Amino acid sequence: MKSDRAFLLIGALAKQANTTKDTIRHYDELGLLRSRKRQAGSRLYTEFHPECIERIEIIKNIKAVGFSLNEIKNGLNDYYDGNFSIDKRMLAVSEKLAQAKSEQATLTNVINQLTTRYRVLEEMKSNNNTLLSKDEWQKRIAELLPNDTPS
Repeated sequence: MKSDRAFLLIGALAKQANTTKDTIRHYDELGLLRSRKRQAGSRLYTEFHPECIERIEIIKNIKAVGFSLNEIKNGLNDYYDGNFSIDKRMLAVSEKLAQAKSEQATLTNVINQLTTRYRVLEEMKSNNNTLLSKDEWQKRIAELLPNDTPS
């Protein structure tokens, strides 16, 4: 480990990592960061290893592609401990990719249905229909989206 001066207090780490103290506390509680406790008089300080700046950046990047903090924890610690398994990471990324593709298909369906509903409303408005009956709406949507529930 580096000398005591290299360790960072939470405020300095938050500033350098461009995040909040609460986020750092949360990551530390989950075991994502390397820290140590130091007694100074009656106060107990948590000091963070300088590599935590890089760790936080990695966490942000991996979270951005859909991994949870718990999913990140094992891979991150393996990486820093020199036990990074490419096969394990490939499996994790492959599973996350399959999940993302499934979510994409669901979103595509939602977008298509909303687009259809919007077009029906646009067409009705262009025909000077500002109000429509429940039956009329259900009929129009049923024509375009069979087996669909009205909304």
